[in-house]
Amino acid sequence: MAEKKPEWIKMKPSEVESLVADLAKKGETPEKIGLILRDTHGIPKVKLVGKKISRIILDAKMSTGTQKIRVDKKVKVLQDHISKNKHDYKAQRSLNKNVWIANKLKN
Repeated sequence: MAEKKPEWIKMKPSEVESLVADLAKKGETPEKIGLILRDTHGIPKVKLVGKKISRIILDAKMSTGTQKIRVDKKVKVLQDHISKNKHDYKAQRSLNKNVWIANKLKN
């Protein structure tokens, strides 16, 4: 069952697609694009408008890199952070989670 678009979303699907394409051209990841749309434009899910963010980016013939590359980059940043902040347990948990995801993507 598809979710119905709320009436308070004033943007048309074509406007949202162009906004997503512009953000992708600036180099934002799909995760970051979703946060920007939610926080600044009041769109809770782009999927309500019709397509997922990654599908919009692929249809526009753009690339944000593979998920494995993004996860590996996140792991490196977390490792650097934890080497400086030994007692940041939330970051350690996030590192464990992202290492698990990276290992799963290798298979």
